[in-house]
Amino acid sequence: MAEPIRQESIWDRPLRKIETPAARATDPVTSHIAAGEHTASGKRGTNVAIVVDLVRARPGHTSAELARYTELTRHEVARRLPEGETAGAIRKGEKRRCTVNGTLAMTWWPQQ
Repeated sequence: MAEPIRQESIWDRPLRKIETPAARATDPVTSHIAAGEHTASGKRGTNVAIVVDLVRARPGHTSAELARYTELTRHEVARRLPEGETAGAIRKGEKRRCTVNGTLAMTWWPQQ
């Protein structure tokens, strides 16, 4: 199983330790290996920081809208948003129609 992300000093206030698994229990072993490598390399923590910074710069956007402003894929952005929430840096907002894909989607906001 992958190690938890420990990057409490990224943001300007203390964060809870992120222990969200990067792969589901039902995922194949290859997904767990990839998740472990992604976490161990530091890319997962770096991408959480990128996504938190995006939300702070562009509050109220959906994952697809946020992805337009970074080189991360929409899927990577969408996976890191809940981890930023677990860390206490961002929060879910209201759902609204996404301007990128036209579906009902969650908005994201900086934590107060």
